[in-house]
Amino acid sequence: MATQLFVNLPVKDLDKSVEFFTALGFSFNPDYTDENATCMILNDNAFVMLLVEKFFQTFTNKPVADARASTEVLMAISTDSRDEVDDMVRKALEAGGSPSNEPQDLGFMYSQSFQDLDGHQWEVLWMDESSVPE
Repeated sequence: MATQLFVNLPVKDLDKSVEFFTALGFSFNPDYTDENATCMILNDNAFVMLLVEKFFQTFTNKPVADARASTEVLMAISTDSRDEVDDMVRKALEAGGSPSNEPQDLGFMYSQSFQDLDGHQWEVLWMDESSVPE
């Protein structure tokens, strides 16, 4: 069983990406940060490695997807409340992100989404697990 998750994402401008995600309230591990990469902390066991595209390319023999033209992954992160969903998406849009899908309200689950500066799609959700339909 895996004990940690590291999602690796290519970015065009590392400094702008750090500024964007800092505006959303995320922090970074300086031990894994240099001119090519940084480690964004989601929680104690989940991280997003933001890698400059040229450096990202060294990890794969496949072409790097243009997230503005196609979807290579959907990242979903949870929050503790509906208000936190709205707050994070608002911050993302104010920091230069763009809207993605319409909000979804299923009663027991509420979500919104945004695209970061490189076009990666982020889903932000809250779920009341005690109210999930059977």
